[in-house]
Amino acid sequence: MSLEIRNLQRTEVGEAEEFFQKGQTGSSAMPHKRNPIASENLCGLARLLRGYALSALENIPLWHERDISHSSVERVIAPDATIILDYMLERLKSMYNNLIVYPERMQKNMDMSKGLYHSEAILLSLINKGFTRQEAYKITQRVAMMCYENNLDFTTEVKKDEEIGKYLSKAEIEETMSNDHYFRYVDTIFNRVFNR
Repeated sequence: MSLEIRNLQRTEVGEAEEFFQKGQTGSSAMPHKRNPIASENLCGLARLLRGYALSALENIPLWHERDISHSSVERVIAPDATIILDYMLERLKSMYNNLIVYPERMQKNMDMSKGLYHSEAILLSLINKGFTRQEAYKITQRVAMMCYENNLDFTTEVKKDEEIGKYLSKAEIEETMSNDHYFRYVDTIFNRVFNR
């Protein structure tokens, strides 16, 4: 989760960032940069926890009985790992509670693909019309690659494509290539998770 925030906070992505207080020091080398320090810290601590997992795995061979070589490891990793994990979870919770999200930047980044991210939805719509996955893939890929290579708008080209037009109406294409299409099960998912 922290690695994802670090990626989203990169200057060239800019879709979300950790809270940054006015006057806070960011990058010491690049004054414009807001470093995701909580996420970086959590990623480093995750490496430490994974190291403890290796120590625990090496504790499995018992030579038919446990000895101090096992308990000496456990005396260190058990308290350290649980304390670090508790700290990490609290810091992660705080980071997400104060996360700043930029939906306009998300949309701008998506728009750079000129709708190509809808290719999977078109592929699945063709499968629902009776095509095999391979057939639907080839049809969709033909249009997608033409758009990719010629910097064309995918939605426009899908609507113009005669082969796709035989199976999907313009209204079906519009509905399939709407971003709303991707959110239709959000409430269902949240209900499954939080209303148990």
